[in-house]
Amino acid sequence: MEKKICNSCPRHCQVDRKIQKGFCNEKDKIRVAKIIDNFKWEEPCVTDEKGVCAIFFSGCNLKCSYCQNYEISCGQKGKEYDEEEFVALLKEKEENSSYFDFVTPSHFSETLLKVLEKYQPKIPIIWNSSSYENLEVLRKLDKHIAIYLLDFKYSSDLLGRKYSNVSDYFQQAKKVMEFCGKKTDIFEKGYMKSGLIIRHLVLPDEIENSLGVIDYLSNHFPQRIVSVMSQFTPTKSSPIQRKIKPLEYRIVMKKVEIAGLKGYFQDFESANSNFIPDF
Repeated sequence: MEKKICNSCPRHCQVDRKIQKGFCNEKDKIRVAKIIDNFKWEEPCVTDEKGVCAIFFSGCNLKCSYCQNYEISCGQKGKEYDEEEFVALLKEKEENSSYFDFVTPSHFSETLLKVLEKYQPKIPIIWNSSSYENLEVLRKLDKHIAIYLLDFKYSSDLLGRKYSNVSDYFQQAKKVMEFCGKKTDIFEKGYMKSGLIIRHLVLPDEIENSLGVIDYLSNHFPQRIVSVMSQFTPTKSSPIQRKIKPLEYRIVMKKVEIAGLKGYFQDFESANSNFIPDF
């Protein structure tokens, strides 16, 4: 039987995930760690009275040393679904939700493409990812995805190597942002039905990184919604063992204001382990 090399993300692990795990620590069958109905912790423009149906996928194609969801990104927790079973899950859940929120789906992108070619849900799909994507696969997925909810973690490849075990994060994320930025923002009754939201998590002691991200966004995506997050919460294994300071966050918020970017800021109460889903 011909060996099928995984191309779901830029790592190109050169493994056949039918028989071997990739860098993401998963095989090719979709694994879901948790499903939360009526999830209301996403940005307000995608969180109506129903909330979203948040589907947290197991594994990850990054290995962020400060990951708050490390239990699922590294721990192989969850239930496996074949393509038909996942189609059935979508059909079951779509009636009671306004959106599907695919959380960390990138390493299953090839399999999810097959799923969505078999069945397109009646509600919008949010692609909630780290921006470390295989653009060739994402282009094929694009017609199935309504909203991109993308992290923009680092303004240089240096911090990607330092914190996320990836050598080319910034270079890849720029390409992904450029492609996803072609998606037009469309709202109905105040809620986004199509478009792009760009998130950035402020890290303690890395304010220059955040300022670099804001510079990049203001130069390339001045009209898009940005979401600047203060929720960093140290884990036992995190190399960063403190939350961000109010001054650090104020500096970043001021930069956003000067740049004229519009969007959302988090309250400091968000930096709390109570906001991390129980996996």
